[in-house]
Amino acid sequence: MASSAYVNINSSLPDTSDRMLFAVPKKGRLYDQCIGLLTSIGIEFNRKPRHDIALVTNMPVALVFLPAADIAAYVAKGNVDLGITGLDIIRESQTENDVAELIRLGFGKCRLQIQAPAENQSVRSAEDLVGKRIVTSFINLTRQRFAELEGVDDPSKITTQVRFVSGSVEAACGLGLADGIVDLVESGDTMRAAGLHAIDTVMETESVLITNAHARFPQLAETIKQRVEGVLAARKYVLCQYNIKRGMLEQASAIAPGRQAPTVTSLEPMGGAWVAVSVMIEKRCLAEKMDALKELGATDIIVLQIVNTRA
Repeated sequence: MASSAYVNINSSLPDTSDRMLFAVPKKGRLYDQCIGLLTSIGIEFNRKPRHDIALVTNMPVALVFLPAADIAAYVAKGNVDLGITGLDIIRESQTENDVAELIRLGFGKCRLQIQAPAENQSVRSAEDLVGKRIVTSFINLTRQRFAELEGVDDPSKITTQVRFVSGSVEAACGLGLADGIVDLVESGDTMRAAGLHAIDTVMETESVLITNAHARFPQLAETIKQRVEGVLAARKYVLCQYNIKRGMLEQASAIAPGRQAPTVTSLEPMGGAWVAVSVMIEKRCLAEKMDALKELGATDIIVLQIVNTRA
């Protein structure tokens, strides 16, 4: 049963008892990428303006749009069955033991870092901020990190003064409210514009798909996970096809082994001396692989985009 500290959103969804509740960020840096992912995995819905609930039209799913910072807690308490949020949110909300990570999504990557004014020559490491004033929206992670720096087991016993603010954290030093901050850094542009520089990394984070041990629709959650895995693989790989002499096939397979193994078809009009090969290759190393295959003697090398796949 959900704790009374959390609103049971099911009471406001009279027609969702037979639907899996899937929480996604309602706005912010993750929203657009989440919507793109939902579209890619074939989830169709129409979200009405100012409505935070949308019924999926082609699956027994209801999308619930929540602040990203709240999603881990809702999933952990069983208010929703599935959710997308950041690893940083899971650790900050201290729900890592109550949620199950299904798959990392590869977007929303950034670092939670301790930052200080770049012009302050007396602060060049995180240790220099011990006992000083820190402003952040990540109270728990910040206290844990400074507990490590201070060598104490209980984060509540640190001498460093950690103060919570919900937004515009980067302005705190310039306004004289803090000696340092702890905030997320993606490109670093906002940090540098505020005259700050990073002196320590608390953690690296990215978006993840999570569920809980008591999810009501485990098979449906698994289906969505498989769809997501297919989309992520399609974004990572291309399909490369080429012809090569059968005697060079082993060497060609060593160059481009694929996710499991290449698909090989004999070219019968050529007496079986040549084969046609189809293999998945990671985009990041495609050019080098094509060069190596060409040097080995492969011909008619073509590359096809993958829209979706299943392992």
